[in-house]
Amino acid sequence: MTLLDVENLWVQFPSRQGVFDAVRGVSFTLGRERLAIVGESGSGKSMTGRAILRLIRPPGIVTADQISLDGIDLMKKSEREMRDVRGQKISMVMQDPKFSLNPVMTIGQQIIEAYRLHNKVSKSAAFDKAIEMLEAVSIRDPERVMRAYPHEMSGGMGQRIMIAMMLIPNPEILIADEPTSALDVSVQGQVLSIIDKLVTDRGMGLIFISHDLNLVADFCDRVLIMYLGRIVEVCDAKNLHNAKHPYTQGLLNSLPRLSEPRRKLDVLNRDPAWSEAPSVSGRV
Repeated sequence: MTLLDVENLWVQFPSRQGVFDAVRGVSFTLGRERLAIVGESGSGKSMTGRAILRLIRPPGIVTADQISLDGIDLMKKSEREMRDVRGQKISMVMQDPKFSLNPVMTIGQQIIEAYRLHNKVSKSAAFDKAIEMLEAVSIRDPERVMRAYPHEMSGGMGQRIMIAMMLIPNPEILIADEPTSALDVSVQGQVLSIIDKLVTDRGMGLIFISHDLNLVADFCDRVLIMYLGRIVEVCDAKNLHNAKHPYTQGLLNSLPRLSEPRRKLDVLNRDPAWSEAPSVSGRV
């Protein structure tokens, strides 16, 4: 079942040198699966996620043949209508919770606000739901966390709180923008297992934006590889290490491997033709 269908998505920014194309003709579909979008910094991964939610502000320009959610084109919705989509239908976990959480509001106030925005319930019912959600993301002593402020939380705790806040309205799709990049390896594993369990139990679609190819090969079902705003290759995550495109191979060869120790890692040699080739479709 297709939850999201993105066709010919462009994100452009005017500059003194002309129009800069941050995302160029990207097309893909998302079902009830874990879809990864990977690439280097500046490849257009985060811009793609933000454009789906129409979070690109002027002077940025977003165009697409369609961004269809359950058969309804989001490109035709007004800004007011998009507020009902954000959170309730599609949620996005940003890269660093320190910049996503309000520093002058308690954790509890923010989670309750996120829930009551889309559900007409009492404050006490919302409080109980917030406690339940914090327990679902493996936070001990949720009552204490509800009274705390964001600066009192560690990076791993902050990321779990963000996941709880984004999933409490029970959306159909979760966009996770490098949710584990600022975490150490042990906490990273815990956060990923929480996301995996919640997505699997709820039957959601997940767009997992990352630059870590080894991580997505183990965690996701399908992978889109982006280079300079375009999709250059699409493959099953389990076959990622057998990728055909020289860019993907270059990224893989630049990563250290315990099974194949080397004195020197490969340097990625870029071919100008990669940027001019048409974007590969990730539509199923």
